Amino acid sequence: MKSNLLLFASLMWIFVVIQGCGGEDPPKPAVKTPEQIATESLTGTGLQTWAVAGGGSVTKTGTVITDQYSEFQLVLSAGSTKSYTTQNNKDLFDASGNWSFVGSNFDKINLTGSKPASGREISITQTGDNLRLEFVVPLPGGRTLGTQAIAGTYVFNLKKK
Repeated sequence: MKSNLLLFASLMWIFVVIQGCGGEDPPKPAVKTPEQIATESLTGTGLQTWAVAGGGSVTKTGTVITDQYSEFQLVLSAGSTKSYTTQNNKDLFDASGNWSFVGSNFDKINLTGSKPASGREISITQTGDNLRLEFVVPLPGGRTLGTQAIAGTYVFNLKKK
């Protein structure tokens, strides 16, 4: 009987030790907000370049003008202040500034600056490695650069670079 009691006490001790060594549940990953998900979609891990080169296109009021923007690039970055830079923007976009979402659907952005694309709601649609920007530059805000009028409906189909 003494050996049964000793065996039972030993088994209980082993059970208590095993339960005590079990550890805690692994931490659960933080739940991302819809805005964080939308931002990461546009900026990757913090910085993403989108370009016309590699199969993108540009139209203005239905007319293909890809050749004028063949070297266009838009770089979007995340962080406490979302920023952007552009290259070969033909004076349609500012060279740099900040961007933000318009509303809570995260399907429109707004760029800061003074060029025609700035301060306008730009509809965005991302599908995989493709980003579509669509916006309108109305008259009289569509000033003339040289002999070319800026006013119109623009669609930029960009590729992830």
